[in-house]
Amino acid sequence: MAPSAITIPRKLPLLIVSDGVLLPGSSIRIPVSTSKNINLVRSRIATGNQLSNTVIGVVTKEEREGNVYGLHPIGTAGMVVQVTVTNWPRPVYTLLVTGICRFRMTSIVQEYPYPVAMVTQLDNHKGEMDDDTHIDKDLEDLVIKFKEGARRLINLLDVSLPIVSKLKVLVDKVPNKQLADVVVGLVKASLAERLQVLDAVDLASRLRVILPLLLRHIQRLEVLKEDGSKENEKNNLKMHICGNGHGVGMSAEDEETDDIQELENQLKDAGMPQEAYRVAMKELSRLKRMAAHMPEYSMTRNYLELLADLPWSYSVKETCSISKARADLDTDHYGLEKVKRRILEYLAVRQLRGDLRGPILCFVGPPGVGKTSVARSIANTLGRPFHRISLGGVSDQHDIRGHRRTYIGAMPGRVIQGLREVQAKNPVFLLDEIDKLGSGIQGDPGAALLEVLDPAQNFSFIDTYVNLPFDLSQVLFVATANSLRSIPPPLLDRMEIIHVPGYTQEEKVMIGQLHLIPKQVKDHGLTSDTFTICKESLVCIISEYTREAGVRTLERKIGAVCRAVAVQIAENMVEDDVKPQEMDIENNNAEVEGEEKEELPEISLGQLQDHQEFPIVVDEKMVHDILGPPIFQSGLAGRVSVPGVAVGLAWTPVGGEVLVVEASRSDGDPGLILTGQLGSVMQESAKIALSWVRQNVKQFGIDADLSKAGEIHMHFPVGAISKDGPSAGVTIITVLVSLLSGRCVRPDVAMTGEITLNGIVLPVGGIKEKILAAHRAGLTIVIIPVGNKKDISELPKSVLDEVEVVLVNTVDEVLQAAFQDGFPHVYDLGDDTPTVTSKL
Repeated sequence: MAPSAITIPRKLPLLIVSDGVLLPGSSIRIPVSTSKNINLVRSRIATGNQLSNTVIGVVTKEEREGNVYGLHPIGTAGMVVQVTVTNWPRPVYTLLVTGICRFRMTSIVQEYPYPVAMVTQLDNHKGEMDDDTHIDKDLEDLVIKFKEGARRLINLLDVSLPIVSKLKVLVDKVPNKQLADVVVGLVKASLAERLQVLDAVDLASRLRVILPLLLRHIQRLEVLKEDGSKENEKNNLKMHICGNGHGVGMSAEDEETDDIQELENQLKDAGMPQEAYRVAMKELSRLKRMAAHMPEYSMTRNYLELLADLPWSYSVKETCSISKARADLDTDHYGLEKVKRRILEYLAVRQLRGDLRGPILCFVGPPGVGKTSVARSIANTLGRPFHRISLGGVSDQHDIRGHRRTYIGAMPGRVIQGLREVQAKNPVFLLDEIDKLGSGIQGDPGAALLEVLDPAQNFSFIDTYVNLPFDLSQVLFVATANSLRSIPPPLLDRMEIIHVPGYTQEEKVMIGQLHLIPKQVKDHGLTSDTFTICKESLVCIISEYTREAGVRTLERKIGAVCRAVAVQIAENMVEDDVKPQEMDIENNNAEVEGEEKEELPEISLGQLQDHQEFPIVVDEKMVHDILGPPIFQSGLAGRVSVPGVAVGLAWTPVGGEVLVVEASRSDGDPGLILTGQLGSVMQESAKIALSWVRQNVKQFGIDADLSKAGEIHMHFPVGAISKDGPSAGVTIITVLVSLLSGRCVRPDVAMTGEITLNGIVLPVGGIKEKILAAHRAGLTIVIIPVGNKKDISELPKSVLDEVEVVLVNTVDEVLQAAFQDGFPHVYDLGDDTPTVTSKL
């Protein structure tokens, strides 16, 4: 009995696909990803109960002249027989659609929230009689050839499969029109060829289009069969019949099979170790047995794609030339001689040995001094790819080791992800801000880095997601940090520390002239012919508007000057009359007359008014007009001009800082009050200083009875910042002696050092940063412990020429240098204090 006719509605909602064609009688799976398609599913399919609500029009996107809204004019009405929904990480729908009949779009009546079109039905599949009642001789010959070709194709497939045997029966029972559309799903054809089949409405033209494709595919299978590849091709042509019996679908599954075959070839070409290859093939075998809509399918496929993308055996060729490295480092960085020397030593050893495991270099210094750019220069010198891993704020060990694949949303760690990105097993990895690692309930990422950075272990690093050993021994790791205090000792033990100090004022001037000013001039559209900053103006910006160890603030200030000059130049430009180009809009296509667009005119001297002089030279007055009043005043003479005030030096993660310590006394209960958010170490230093003053008041002409001195209040300004450390001991003693004796400390002196109860000055850290801070503040004398004499050699000669470094061993020597003309002792004034003669 012939089936009844199927009539589709005149108005159909459209499901737009970009890389597939649905034909009547076939079934395909369509992933829904665009917003309009999702709106269609939610409005008309996911909640519909009637047949008219589940019949949709499937059209293919085709950008071609004459197409309505970029869509192919002929589509296929389809019935949605299955909807698969995945809600994580976002809702994703997959539709199983069976084609019913062709239609032609006449107009689009709705575009939002999903497109709706008026359609005209082109075929209705009433039954086989409609196909065979009026058949001429030529069409009969085409039908006979087509069915013979279909039988030959099916015989080339695996007849033991139930689906193939069912197709063999359908060849003689399915109407000719439906059979033609079904067989197209069995052959490999491009998108354009499938659209030609869709456009062929009558049976004769359809068979003329399909028959060459069928014969071409049969010839291909026969060649593969002769070459012994029949089994692989059969696997590629496995088909799935829909459970409702509406037809045979193959196009989506065929493409998926091709993708899997391509993935298998990539795994074979990845150069994996034997163990990794065995695991990959096992997972690939599981993937082939899974249905595409299963949740585990995408997880397994993502895992295999990662294994295929990892550089298991590929390394870039390294270029290691000491002369080139020296030239590159000198070009990219001014100063940093100690850092450059250590990098050249590393490269020299590597060049002599051919390879070198480790060491792990860790650049420690304040922000803005060039730690990251030095690591990038190493990669450029070696010719290796560079990858930066930011560790600031990382508190989960899985960011380093990766997540287990059993978790939803699992992904590999940052090390494996970086290797996948650079596509080489010997890159330069920058572990940026390694001192800012945290730890929480998800483990300690610092502990996870131990395996990564240990040369004795990282040749078989196991990421939890990959779960296979990967060789990291050829990766050059470079770390950066602002401070060593927060780095765990086991992790610190695996790295070689290279301190990167702050820049001196002379170095900042050279960096500004060689690097910062040319960069800012280019970024702001200026040229050296129209704009220049003299050296005096640059020194003014550095000394009055910046107070940092690096040059980041300096670069921002130079940028502010460039913007102000750009405004001045733009305001003085003579505006030319520019006529807009005429546009010809026809058939919704805008065409610009002329093939080349006229470029905007560049700034030139001829376009500016005559009264403007070029180049514009930025002097100190112009700097003050642009940047405003000076932020930092050089010199501390005004603050140290009263008794009870001295200047100390402190170390911070961003460089050295000057610290003004103030003290006063008032009537009240005897005692010492400390303010300024001081830590326990500084409070103890203050107590030690007070005890030493009580023991030695006589030799400084101070009233021996300190109980009559009243209440002593000592304050450390910038009270919002916590302060701690032993290096303020000599400063506190100097402040107390100045307060009690009524004498002023020299205004150009700064000091640092730890003290003992016996008045011995002990060495402290951060001497270079502290002296540089004193130099930036305009101080000319710095008192440091004699135990820090070795640190003076690290200072630039330009600083030592302007700053006098006084080495002291006792508190008495500190006071002699801190006060004008020294501090006379009581026995120097003619008392009867006995003299001790040395026995040596």
